Amino acid sequence: MVDPITARTWGYRLLFSTLILLLAFFQMLPLGGQAGRLPGADLTIALTFAWVLRRPSYVPVPLLAALFLFLDLLLQRPPGLGAALMIGGAEMLRSRRDMSRAMPFPFEWALVTAVMVGMVALNQVALGLLVAERPPLGLALLRSLFTAAAYPLVVLLSHYGFGVRAAAPNEADALGRRL
Repeated sequence: MVDPITARTWGYRLLFSTLILLLAFFQMLPLGGQAGRLPGADLTIALTFAWVLRRPSYVPVPLLAALFLFLDLLLQRPPGLGAALMIGGAEMLRSRRDMSRAMPFPFEWALVTAVMVGMVALNQVALGLLVAERPPLGLALLRSLFTAAAYPLVVLLSHYGFGVRAAAPNEADALGRRL
């Protein structure tokens, strides 16, 4: 018999994977993406960061690597670059989870925004070093700022819609380790 904590963890991992793939499906739809329009928010990044800061066990690194490598291939981006940037950003936030648990939400929001802008900068540098076609810096920064603007809504949806809440200080996982 599987204990309830492990079943819940795997259930949320499956839910996270489903949500990321569903968002990727909507990114691929031709929904009026005309030239000259403002870029939309990248909800896959916002969802990942919200879940990593609240329940890092629901979003392990191998799952992130597989999902975002698949997204790189699906959306015809340089293979592995987006996955590497996402893993780097998520791990940076995961390492500061204890600190972010004690800080108010506006500071968490600012930290997530800074990580997103850093990811844009690293993406531009990597594509420049590889002499690959880069998206315009202004549009990439604007997209990350729109993603940061959508972050509070994603956190609210995750909290109230999916039940992804930050672990209580005395909560433990299936092996008895503190979360």
